[in-house]
Amino acid sequence: MAKLLSCVLGPRLYKIYRERESERTPPGVPETPASGATPSASSWDSYYQPRALEKHADSILALASVFWSISYYSSPFAFFYLYRKGYLSLSKVVPFSHYAGTLVLLLAGVACLRGIGRWTNPQYRQFITILEATHRDQSSENKRQLANYNFDFRSWPVDFHWEEASSRYLVAHTLGRRMLYPGSVYLLQKALMPMLLQGQARLVEEYNGRRAKLLACDGTEIDTMFVDRRGTAEPQGQKLVICCEGNAGFYEVGCISTPLEAGYSVLGWNHPGFAGSTGVPFPQNEANAMDVVVQFAIHRLGFQPQDIVVYAWSIGGFTATWAAMSYPDISAVILDASFDDLVPLALKVMPDSWRGLVTRTVRQHLNLNNAEQLCRYQGPVLLIRRTKDEIITTTVPEDIMSNRGNDLLLKLLQHRYPRVMSEEGLRVVRQWLEAASQLEEASIYSRLEVEEEWCLSVLRSYQAEHGPDFPWSVGEDMSAEGRRQLALFLARKHLHNFEATHCTPLPPQNFQMPWHL
Repeated sequence: MAKLLSCVLGPRLYKIYRERESERTPPGVPETPASGATPSASSWDSYYQPRALEKHADSILALASVFWSISYYSSPFAFFYLYRKGYLSLSKVVPFSHYAGTLVLLLAGVACLRGIGRWTNPQYRQFITILEATHRDQSSENKRQLANYNFDFRSWPVDFHWEEASSRYLVAHTLGRRMLYPGSVYLLQKALMPMLLQGQARLVEEYNGRRAKLLACDGTEIDTMFVDRRGTAEPQGQKLVICCEGNAGFYEVGCISTPLEAGYSVLGWNHPGFAGSTGVPFPQNEANAMDVVVQFAIHRLGFQPQDIVVYAWSIGGFTATWAAMSYPDISAVILDASFDDLVPLALKVMPDSWRGLVTRTVRQHLNLNNAEQLCRYQGPVLLIRRTKDEIITTTVPEDIMSNRGNDLLLKLLQHRYPRVMSEEGLRVVRQWLEAASQLEEASIYSRLEVEEEWCLSVLRSYQAEHGPDFPWSVGEDMSAEGRRQLALFLARKHLHNFEATHCTPLPPQNFQMPWHL
C-alpha cells in the first residue's frame, strides 16, 4: 500500500538513460535489479513508456493542468466579466463551488488510476524505490543510480542547501571556535590576567626577555616574547626554540618554560585573540601568525633556519607542522601531546546526532590536519606521548591505544618508510604502542631482539645510495623479521613516552632533540 501511494504521488518519469560503462556490473557477475524490476537498466535506454492506464490518466491530468493555467492567468478578466453580469451573487457561487468540488474529486480519482498504472509497471516501481532511497540517504551510490533517470525536477532531492554552509559557518565562528580555543574567550583571559602579568614580568626580569609586536599578512597583531641565550655559556643557546602553545596556553605561563629551563634561546607567541594578540584563532589566521613569527626569527633575530627548532604542545601541533611544511630547512620538530587530526576528537565531545555537522564544520572551517602537514616535512621529528592523556584519547585515558598520538606516529612512519611499515611492521609497532608501562615496552623491544647497529647500518647504507628525501623504499627486499626489527627501531626513535596527564608541564630533562642519522 505504501508503494502504491508513492506511485500515486510520485513525479512524472520521462527517460531512462543507459548506464555508463564504468558503472555497469563487472563481466561475469549477474546483474541484480532492484525489487520488482525485471529488465536490466541498459535495456531501458529510451523514453519511458507508460502503460495504457497511466498514459490515459496522465493525458487527462495534463489537460486539466492546461485549463487551470489558462483560467489562472485569465481570472482577473473572468472575475470582472462575471461581476458585470451579476454572476458573483451568493446564490450563484454556492452551486459553482459544488461543481468545482466534484471536479477535484474526479481529478483525484484519475490521479489514483495513474498511480495504479505506475504500480503495475516494474520500470516505474524501480525508479520510485531509488528516488525514495535517495531522499532518505544521499549516498554516492544512491545518487549515481538516480542519475540514470530523467524525471520532473521538482522531485529531485536537494543536493546542497544554503543553510548547510551558513550553519557550519555559524557553528565554527561561535561555539566551535570557543570550544577549540577557550583561551580566546575574554572572561577566561580576564580571570588569568594577574597570572599572565606575573609570568610576563618573570620572563622580562629574570631572563631578560624582549617583547615585540608582529604584524601578520592578514593584519593580525601577534604578541611575542624572545629570550636570547646566544651570548651565554649554554651551548644549546645557539639554537632557537619557537614554542607553539595549546588551546588555553599563553607564552607567559605555557610550554615556553621547558626549553627555557633547558638552556635554549626561546621565542614564544600568543595565538590570535589570546592576551596581547588581536584577531581570531582560525586555521588560516594561525598559519599567518606562525609565518610572521618564523620570518621575524630569521630576518630580525638573525637565526638561520637550520638553527630553529619548532616545539609544540597539544593543539599547537597545527602551527608547528605548518611551519615544518612551509619552512623545510628548519632543524627539527618536537610535538608534545599532539594529535593527527581534529575530527575524531571533535566527535568525541559532541552528540552522535551532530556527527555529520561536526565533521563538515571541522573539515571546512577548523581543519587541523597535523599528520598531513607533518608528512610533508623531511627533517627530524620527535613525538612525546603522555601515557595518561585524558584530552587526546577518544575513549578513556586508560585506553592508551585510543591516544591520537599513536595515529600521528603511524601515519608519519607509513609515509616515510612504507615498505618497512607493511603488515608485519605495522603489527609489531601497534603491540609496542599498546604497552602500559616502560617495563612492558622494554620487554617487547628485547623479545624481538632488535639489533640497533644492524638497523642503523641498513638505514645509513640506503641514505648513502639514494639520498635523504622521503619516502624511502628501504625494506622492500627484506625478510619479515628484518622489517619487524626496523619498524620497532624507528618507532622507538620517533616517539618517547611521558607518564603524565595532558596538562602536566614537561620537565626540562625530557626535552630532547629528535633522533636523526
